[in-house]
Amino acid sequence: MRVVITGKGGVGKTTLTSCLATVLAGAGTHVLAVDEDPQMNLPNALGVPYEEAAGIVPLNRHADYIEEKTGIRPGRNGWGALFKLNPDVDDVVSRLGLKVAENLSLLVMGTVKQAGGGCLCAENVLLDATIRHLALRMNEAILLDTQAGMEHFGRSLAKGFGQCVVVADSSFNALSVALQSAALARESGIGLVHLAVNRVTGDDLRLERFQRETGQSLPDIFDRVVQLPAEPLLQTLDPHVARIMADRHSGYAAAVTRLASVLCSPPCPCASPRDHARHHHHAH
Repeated sequence: MRVVITGKGGVGKTTLTSCLATVLAGAGTHVLAVDEDPQMNLPNALGVPYEEAAGIVPLNRHADYIEEKTGIRPGRNGWGALFKLNPDVDDVVSRLGLKVAENLSLLVMGTVKQAGGGCLCAENVLLDATIRHLALRMNEAILLDTQAGMEHFGRSLAKGFGQCVVVADSSFNALSVALQSAALARESGIGLVHLAVNRVTGDDLRLERFQRETGQSLPDIFDRVVQLPAEPLLQTLDPHVARIMADRHSGYAAAVTRLASVLCSPPCPCASPRDHARHHHHAH
């Protein structure tokens, strides 16, 4: 199971990633949660103690490892220096990963540097090689928590990942970004693209209004549309928000558990989203 989790900033991607990782690990699945968001909030969301989380050096700033694998040390070699374009990173998780709980490990990658026309630098090459390696790991669920927006699809970081969860709230802007993310996810080769609408209240009519005003049917665009109810307790639990999964009375936790079941038993990716819509399920 290889899942990219993306969406507009501030819609709850990291919270959802941490909760999915927790419920999957609790069910006996070996999970690797990967933090590609430059804010690096996933360790805190998973319950890594503050001082330990603050001391994590992300892969893109781990100069010793980058130099060992690519032959070039970031910031030391001049422009045009030669380095390995296909570094061997088979040991990246065993050396730089962090065991968070039973069946749950964490790898903090950091994000690719922004640069006009792209950046063929050692850090970027190493991160791309790491993504390719993660896509080939066996007997493990990989959850990739991405930075806000859609730029990571342009870098083809999603290649090798079979599913994408686009997270949005029910605002017009977030849903508009979600539609663009879905299109880019499919262009990158991801076969199954799901929508998780976060912080839904019982009287929220904005989903229906968005579809009516745009003429877009969300069940026809996404393979699954899952609604995650608003959960006030998440503010109380912050930053270790994954603890919500232990609350048997939480509607949010129940909806995340149902989403995890969808990800573990996806429909045939060769069918079209419209075909999947005939079997579409809303999680409330």
